[in-house]
Amino acid sequence: MNRLVLGWREWASLPGLGIVAIKVKVDTGARSSALHTFEMEPFSEAGIAMVRFSVHPYQHDASIVKTCVAPLLDERNVTDSGGHTEQRAVILTSLVLGGLRKNIEITLTNRENMKFRMLLGRTAMAGDCIVDPRRSYLLGNRTNELNNGS
Repeated sequence: MNRLVLGWREWASLPGLGIVAIKVKVDTGARSSALHTFEMEPFSEAGIAMVRFSVHPYQHDASIVKTCVAPLLDERNVTDSGGHTEQRAVILTSLVLGGLRKNIEITLTNRENMKFRMLLGRTAMAGDCIVDPRRSYLLGNRTNELNNGS
């Protein structure tokens, strides 16, 4: 089986959320994946639990806001690297990473003070990826013309 080789940071897409490009920190120490969100609002649509939230997909540009809607898969307690436990909404959405396309669970949280808007945890990579922590952007570096699509 050929596995995708990732660096410690990569560009990905979340097409189910309409996010064309987002820089992710590849983190084998984190079990779950996390997405920086704000203005999160749970609601119900036709009896299905949903969540509406906003995302700043580019880490140094708060002027770009993407509003997303997704079914609420679950709410879970997640302990961060600092030992703090937080209850987070969990969604299931599609991830495109190089030639890999798969549905992954992502927790929604405020990562405003973090360098990366998304953390890609080991559960999302399991069986599909190998990480070379010495390298970055092995799948290519996105340019501004891609970012304009968000």
